[in-house]
Amino acid sequence: MILIQTWRFIVLILAVFSLSLGLFMSYSLKLPPIAIIIILIVALLAIITMYGRDRWQFETDKLRVNLTNEQQSLEPKTYDSKEIIDLPEPVQRFFKAVLQDGQAIVTKVELSQHGQFHMNETETKWHRFTATQLVTTQKLGFDWDAKIQIVPFINIFVHDTYLLGEGDLQASILGLFTVAKMHNTTELNQGELLRFFAEAVWYPTSLLPSQGVVWEAINQHSSRATLTDREITASVVFQFDAEGLIISMRAEARCYRVVGGKSVFMPWVGNFREYSICNGMRIPLEGEVGWEHPEGVQLYFKGKVTKINYEFAS
Repeated sequence: MILIQTWRFIVLILAVFSLSLGLFMSYSLKLPPIAIIIILIVALLAIITMYGRDRWQFETDKLRVNLTNEQQSLEPKTYDSKEIIDLPEPVQRFFKAVLQDGQAIVTKVELSQHGQFHMNETETKWHRFTATQLVTTQKLGFDWDAKIQIVPFINIFVHDTYLLGEGDLQASILGLFTVAKMHNTTELNQGELLRFFAEAVWYPTSLLPSQGVVWEAINQHSSRATLTDREITASVVFQFDAEGLIISMRAEARCYRVVGGKSVFMPWVGNFREYSICNGMRIPLEGEVGWEHPEGVQLYFKGKVTKINYEFAS
């Protein structure tokens, strides 16, 4: 709060300075009025952008402190291949392909992404984004902090979060002007747990039975996984290739939108590719996510992991 108040004071000082500078330039350099106006607009936009960015970062830091506080101890601390003996055959192939016996259990993940995001299904334009994500697996949670460029120099800041069984979604232009906000609804909470679960391909030890996941056989190329956190349950069907790697996922029903106070659910799907070895685990570095409409899948996310760091149980 002190930081935000300080920034407000600085913004006021800089705004007065910019106005004074513009007036001085208009008299001393005899610039045309339109040039002075453009200079003032650019200066004020730069100030507002810096303030919004720093204010958003301040809130992000607070959120992530809450995410990492009071973490619980994980057991077991390493993967034992004996625990997968009774799992469906394609799931066994998956763990044999992505983990080695004795792999330490992941407790925290920090990653960076870039890619394209589809903001509106009524248009075809994709917008560039960059994001960081923090995931904790001791008490299940994550925070996706993204900046989506809607026009040059103007970003929408997005937090997509799951913490202590509660989902939170915020979107703000320049980090200052809220355009979307949802918190702790039944549909949102379940949807955010689905996201945590589907993205466990980046932290595959979280898909082990010892971490609370129940696997159900479907056929030679797919299995259903179910995870419960507090009073929320999420189920995802994973598809495997011949090597055992997860290549796609599908959740039968995730909240798509709210119309007239009623939630509309739709199948939620994703694809994974470009597997690479990171800290002894094989994970996909590229993926895409979308909604399965009756007429076909409509993607809204295409992203690539550019950096990933892990912490492990010890």
